[in-house]
Amino acid sequence: HRCHSPHAQAGWYLDRPATRRSRSIPAMFAASVATFPAHALATRRRRDARPVSEKGTSPRRVIIARASSDETPRASPAEITRRAVLSTAAGLAAGVSANDDRASGGIVLPGSPFAFEPNVAFAADLPSVPRASSPLKHTRDLAPSRVIKGCWQLSGGHRGDAATDRTSGAAAVEDFAPFVAAGVTTFDTGPEACGYGPSELVIGEALKQGFVNRDDVQLFTKLCCVGREQSNMTADWVNQKLDLPKRRLGVDKLDLVQMYWNDYGQKKYVDAALFLTEAKHDGKIGAVGLTNFDTERMAQMIDAGAEISSNQIQFSLLDRRPEKVMVGYCQKKGVALLPYGVVAGGLLSDAFLDRPGEDVVLDTSSKRKYASVLGYAGGYNWFQSLLRTLRGIGDKHGGVSVANVAARWVLQSPNDVVPAVILGARNARHVDDHRALFSFALDEQDLGSIRDVLDRGKKPKEDCYQWERGGGW
Repeated sequence: HRCHSPHAQAGWYLDRPATRRSRSIPAMFAASVATFPAHALATRRRRDARPVSEKGTSPRRVIIARASSDETPRASPAEITRRAVLSTAAGLAAGVSANDDRASGGIVLPGSPFAFEPNVAFAADLPSVPRASSPLKHTRDLAPSRVIKGCWQLSGGHRGDAATDRTSGAAAVEDFAPFVAAGVTTFDTGPEACGYGPSELVIGEALKQGFVNRDDVQLFTKLCCVGREQSNMTADWVNQKLDLPKRRLGVDKLDLVQMYWNDYGQKKYVDAALFLTEAKHDGKIGAVGLTNFDTERMAQMIDAGAEISSNQIQFSLLDRRPEKVMVGYCQKKGVALLPYGVVAGGLLSDAFLDRPGEDVVLDTSSKRKYASVLGYAGGYNWFQSLLRTLRGIGDKHGGVSVANVAARWVLQSPNDVVPAVILGARNARHVDDHRALFSFALDEQDLGSIRDVLDRGKKPKEDCYQWERGGGW
C-alpha cells in the first residue's frame, strides 16, 4: 500500500473481455494489463477495444474505466477501503507499471532534450528551483525546495519503457545529482509498508557514494500505521519505526516524518502524533507531518498539542477537495500542504490534448486512478476544455507545458498554504521542466480563465481522502 497514493485504484472497472463500444457511449478508456508490458501499450493507439486472441489462448482481459460527465464512477465502500489498503502491493505483484513517460508525456516540455548521463545539461535561461520562502511551522530552518522529488517511482513497479528507465540500480542512485544541481533538494520517500520499496536505500546509497551531500538535502519519510498497532499505540513502537529509516538512509536524523493512519475507527492517531512530537523534542526528527488526513482528525491532533507542520494530500485541477475545508484551516493554523498528484498521473499534459477518449490507453496505475475520477471532476468533454484552456495559457507564457500550468495553479493556491509540490520522476528528463515552473507566474486573467472552466465542472462535496476511505466525493 502506498499510504498516500494517487494510484489507489478506487474507480469503476470492468475486468472482462471487451466488445466494440458504440461511439455514442461517452469517453471509454481501455487498456490490457494482463499480457502487455506498459511500454508496448504506450506505443499503441487503439480505437477498437475488442479482445485480441492468439492461437490457443483466451482473449485478453481489459480494464474499462468510464469517465463521463453524466455517469459518476462508483465502487462500494468496502471495495474502496480494501483497494486503498492493498492497491499498491497488488499492483507491484502484478507488475503493473506506473508513470510511463512514453504514454503520458510526463511533465516534459515539448522538445526538451533527454540526457541520461548523471550530469544533465541544463538550459542556461531557466532558473533554479527555489526554496520555500519560509520554514515549516514548528521548525527553525526546514524550508523544502518548491519541487519535491517524489521517490515512489523507485519502489520497483514503475520501470515502464526500458529505454527511459532509471528507477533502479546505479542509474537511480546517480540521478539524484542532477535534481540537486537544479535546486530540487527535498526528497519524499517512505518505508516498504507504504509501498515505497527500496527507495530509502537508494537515497542512502546516493548519500553514501557522494552523489548528494547530506547538508544540501532534506529527507521526508513516513510513519505508516496500518496494522494492529493502531489499537495499541506506544512510544516504543514509534521510536522503533523511526530507527529503521535512519539506518536505511544512513542518517542520524529525519527531517520530516509524515504519519499515515489507515483506520479512523481506531482513535490512537492522536497518541501517535504526540509521540512523534516527543521524538521531535528529543532531536530524533526535525518535524512532524501527516499524510492523507482529513481536517477533522488533523484538528484533533493539533488541539491535543501535537506540533503538526504539514499534511501531504492529493490536490490538482481534477481534485479540488482541499479547497472545501482543508486550505482555510491550514491557513489559519499555519500548517503547510504538500500536494501530490498535481498533474494527475500525466493526464494533465499535452499528450492528452484533443485525444479522443477511445484512443486513451490506461497503461499505468496513475492513469487508471485519475481516469476514474474524471466523472467527479466534470467528465471527458469538460476535461478537454480544461486542457485547451491550459494550452492557451502555456502559449501566452512562452510555450510552457500544460503540465507546468497545472502544477503552477497548485503552487499559487490562495492563502499561501502550498510551499511545495511533489512530482515523481522515473529519470532526470524532468529536471528542466521542474525549473521551467519558475520561469513564469499565472496572472489574474490566467487564474480567472481556469476558474471559469472549473466552475463548469463538478464541485467536491467531501473533505480530503474521504472517497478513498469509502466515503463520498
